[in-house]
Amino acid sequence: MPRLSLSDFLQGSPDVPILDVRAPVEFAHGHIPGAVSLPLFTDEERARIGTAYKQVSQERAIHIGLDFFGPKMSKMVKLAQKIAPQKEVRLHCWRGGMRSGAVLWLLELAGFKVHLLDKGYKDYRRWALAQFAQPRSLFVLGGLTGSGKTDVLHELARQGEPIVDLEGLASHKGSSFGSIGLSPQPTAEQFENDLALALANLPPNAVPWFEDESLSIGRVTIPKPLFEQMRLAPLVVLDIPRAVRTSKLAAEYGREDPAELAGAIQRISKRLGGLATKEALTAIEAGDMEKMVDIALDYYDKTYGHGLNTKINSTIVRVPSNTCDPVVNAELVRAAAKTVVAQSLFASRGVA
Repeated sequence: MPRLSLSDFLQGSPDVPILDVRAPVEFAHGHIPGAVSLPLFTDEERARIGTAYKQVSQERAIHIGLDFFGPKMSKMVKLAQKIAPQKEVRLHCWRGGMRSGAVLWLLELAGFKVHLLDKGYKDYRRWALAQFAQPRSLFVLGGLTGSGKTDVLHELARQGEPIVDLEGLASHKGSSFGSIGLSPQPTAEQFENDLALALANLPPNAVPWFEDESLSIGRVTIPKPLFEQMRLAPLVVLDIPRAVRTSKLAAEYGREDPAELAGAIQRISKRLGGLATKEALTAIEAGDMEKMVDIALDYYDKTYGHGLNTKINSTIVRVPSNTCDPVVNAELVRAAAKTVVAQSLFASRGVA
């Protein structure tokens, strides 16, 4: 079976699953998006083989690997049949070496059609990291906490605009409250893997929308080459009245666990101050979400306002709106973006 380049491997049919035969700990640390773990060796077995390779010889390591591989061959074939009943798979290990070669042999023996990634997951990682340095045109959507930026981003997508949902990929909303109600965050490596594929899947010549973020989103970090491009891109800032934002956030957080809300307040207690922290916690206990939100916004509005004053984006356009309705605001920011494009075009032609 000829080995496939990474581009051919990724462009394979979504109906043909990707099987990752690395150890579970390797898969958990980071994998090609959508891949399924079918480990040739357990974490412990991999460690023993590695020790034998380093301390004895490659031949001894291969013999140990074969001892582990033999008894589990039948089980691996049955698992592969459950994952791919049509008996066609894409397959890889770390570098396209002996592990993927062994499973390739086994599955082909069992009648599978196998597409093998030439240089393994290592090649995907090189490709993924290279995506972030590619120059690209983009828009950044900003606004104070509670402006509904994520809702607007999703509405832009529904209206056919290309977007990259950094918070969705990070499973975090980017504040002390950001993890509430969401699934656990991916590892830093997995976030990069998912983000790289999202960028690669954008339509050709697309000018995607990103949400304005800090370098870190919870425990993951936006790759610096991409973050620098975001810092320089046109920034469209939703300007929503505080009362409207407070009402929106109070409704959202009113559905969440009070203990998690209290934990979020405690995490910013040094910035809020002792008295404000105590008042916010008391408001949570009383179910007064509007008061809790209002106290938290004192900190978040000040922080974002300071950050906005230090922005170095090429263009900053404010878009006033009296609502958090994403349909209304999506139309407003799209109109603002068209104005930015028109102004840039005129400037490039020397039109005053």
